[in-house]
Amino acid sequence: MIVSKYNSKITDKFLGEAIEDQYFDRKSSKIKPKDIAAHLCAFANANGGCLAIGISDDKKIEGFNGIGDEKINDFQKVPFDLCNPTPKHKTEILEINNEKGELDKVLLFHVESSTNKIIKTSSNDVYLRIGDSSKKLTYEDIKNLEYDKGERLYEEELVERSSLDDIDTELLLEYKKKVNSNLSDKEILEARGFIYKDQLTVAGTVLFAKNPEKFIPNCKIRFIRYDGLEGQVGTEMNIIKDISIYGPLHRMIDEAKRVISTQLRDFNALDPNTGKFDTVTEYPEFAWQEGIVNAVTHRDYSIKGEHIKVIMYDDRLEILSPGKLPNIVNITNLKHTRYSRNPKIARILSEFGWVKELNEGIKRIYKEMSEYFLDNPKFTEPNNNSLLLTLKNNIVMRRMRNMEQMTSLFTKDLWDSLSKHEIKAIELAYINGKVTTKDLQEKIDRSPKIARKVLDSLKTKGVFEWNGTSTNDPKQYYELKK
Repeated sequence: MIVSKYNSKITDKFLGEAIEDQYFDRKSSKIKPKDIAAHLCAFANANGGCLAIGISDDKKIEGFNGIGDEKINDFQKVPFDLCNPTPKHKTEILEINNEKGELDKVLLFHVESSTNKIIKTSSNDVYLRIGDSSKKLTYEDIKNLEYDKGERLYEEELVERSSLDDIDTELLLEYKKKVNSNLSDKEILEARGFIYKDQLTVAGTVLFAKNPEKFIPNCKIRFIRYDGLEGQVGTEMNIIKDISIYGPLHRMIDEAKRVISTQLRDFNALDPNTGKFDTVTEYPEFAWQEGIVNAVTHRDYSIKGEHIKVIMYDDRLEILSPGKLPNIVNITNLKHTRYSRNPKIARILSEFGWVKELNEGIKRIYKEMSEYFLDNPKFTEPNNNSLLLTLKNNIVMRRMRNMEQMTSLFTKDLWDSLSKHEIKAIELAYINGKVTTKDLQEKIDRSPKIARKVLDSLKTKGVFEWNGTSTNDPKQYYELKK
């Protein structure tokens, strides 16, 4: 088998059988070299991919024997001569048998995704790989791609018909006090880049206008609460709350906090911060508040037909934000990769005290959910044009319904004597029915020796029973004493 040194997926069999898609295309060696420029640009402007030269549309290996190796050189010059700027790529020549059974060559272009630049052809056209085609983009499509690449920021676009008269002067005064500024309203807006020739930018509008939705349709948060696990329609419609929240972002976040706080249920439960039973809400406060702040800060304000939705079901809270993840950020690296679609909006909300350092808030959402023994937060892109954060409360709910039974197992003196790690061990055993040394080690992030010491301590105190054939039994575990 012949295998590409840059992509092990690409083999001689793959080249002759694979279906063309988002990441792979094949072209005949008989085409003009200039005609591959559009395809190289399309891959670079999308997610990268491989272009194979020397294969016909019916997947036959034509190679270059019949036309000479000079044409290979002509093809290799294309990304340098006919693309602007030159896309990052590697070229590779695979020696492979052609359709006649003769040893021949296929030229591969391995094109990387351009994360911060649009790659254009020498004629200034822009192409984007969509499915199995290289689509030529319109002016509006190019603008959207510029937003996605960060070459153009939508938040810096001027808002027609806006003026200083639209500013919420009380809010701007509050901001000036926050940053200790003595500038006039116009001067501070100009200094922050929120106004140009008395016209507000998108960022200036959503941050400081009295009524941003007058200019930016659907600049709002809609809170919906359903009675049950799913939303119903028609005669079975089960919406019990439907509240739309408007205004400049700082006030919109504050009002969203107030509205949602009134809808959260309280339970008598173990508070992981104190190690004592107390009244706690069904979700850690920071997790859902940070989810809303992130949605407001990083949503795509160029999408005018959608708004932020916060949807509460009996077992979960969903926060849906318009716009797919920007630029280099994706679902797998979201927790660690730093990039802001709206850096000016993020800066002001940070100065108001809402936005933490990029990604630090997301890491803490994971941490808080874990400490409350809840599932990890789940980020998805349900329609490739929005970001959905789901916070589940199902594990807590199962625990809460039987919490009285759990507290009856302990005297107050015994419970108060337990260490933080011992309480976590009891929680694990209660939720899962049992706990192993490995389970506890992973939860408290300590060595196996310390985890085992904690479990043995609970056995000595009469809280746990040990089950196993010997101390070396790989299946040994602890459970709450009956």
